[in-house]
Amino acid sequence: MKLKSVIIKIVEIPMVSSFATSFGTITKKPTVLVKATTTNGIIGWGEGAALPFPYYKADTHETTYLALQKYIVPQALNIEFRTPEDFRELYSHNVIGHNFAKTAIETAIWMIYSISENKTLSKLLGGTKYKIPVGESLGIQSSVEETLAEVKLRKEEGYRRTKVKVKPKWDVNIVKAIRKEFGNIDLMVDGNSAYTLKDVKTFKELDEFNLTMIEQPLAHDDIIDHATLQKKIKTPICLDESILSAEDARKAIEIGACKIINIKPGRVGGLVESKKIHDVCKKNKIGVWCGGMLETGIGRAFNIAVSSLPNYKYPNDMSPVNIFYKDDLVKDSFVVDKNGYVTVPQVPGLGFEIDENKIEKYTKRESRFI
Repeated sequence: MKLKSVIIKIVEIPMVSSFATSFGTITKKPTVLVKATTTNGIIGWGEGAALPFPYYKADTHETTYLALQKYIVPQALNIEFRTPEDFRELYSHNVIGHNFAKTAIETAIWMIYSISENKTLSKLLGGTKYKIPVGESLGIQSSVEETLAEVKLRKEEGYRRTKVKVKPKWDVNIVKAIRKEFGNIDLMVDGNSAYTLKDVKTFKELDEFNLTMIEQPLAHDDIIDHATLQKKIKTPICLDESILSAEDARKAIEIGACKIINIKPGRVGGLVESKKIHDVCKKNKIGVWCGGMLETGIGRAFNIAVSSLPNYKYPNDMSPVNIFYKDDLVKDSFVVDKNGYVTVPQVPGLGFEIDENKIEKYTKRESRFI
């Protein structure tokens, strides 16, 4: 196959409400889309859902757009490839970082490959599940009461796990309140790198609440201190920001830095690397799950597909787009059933119908390579 044209877009859908974490509050969420068309007319869409500021990783929607425009797309046009793995080789050795940009174009290639092979994304990746369990991620609320109300709402909607964002002085108290109100629900916390080893006392206190995991409590690029912390506490540590590749996962597992890994396709550069990380973790008996980056329905479709792989052991951050956004870019997007599961699409391609009118409506900028 060859690409005949590529269009890069920045789109911005209005949000329902802001989303607060330890590193900042998201009040608007631009995202980058890629529309790739092959010489034989097959179209694929992909998404690079970097945040609008470099507080989670160095990538932003602006750097994602620039990396695609200046470095990745010019290499990709008119180059022969057969599979997404072949395509990834185009830039894997000479473009360092910019994983959200790589994800945007690679996922478009996965959609094209799925259509050309007439197989679902899930089947091509090696997925074995027809439904995946879903958990909800709650941002930092303005009060304990608001948090409890949000947990209650999501429980009633069927979500199988509650994740609460925490930061120093907003951690033990909120977990204690949730446990008191809702008992032994599946509960985890996400520190988003807000803590250091000086906070061991806090983590030992959290140990008493039977949490499923503590996600990325220490520095975004650390595995050494996480290994030290894991030896001091009984709650499993889950690494997120620290894991950018299968090699990172191997090293973290080898030194005991975690017992669980969160695989976000955007963070690791696409589905090819996501599958490699999954396989390393499966080999070492480390369970994984799929986190979210506030993707539109386009990005979420790829997350659903990769979450169907067998070693995704925990509920995934796969809440419907309307939890965060007032609109979506696909028609008839996925829903969470009353038991807290999302059905994995069983048709080739994205699995959902693209709404190009909505894409045009929310486009803020674009570059065309034809």
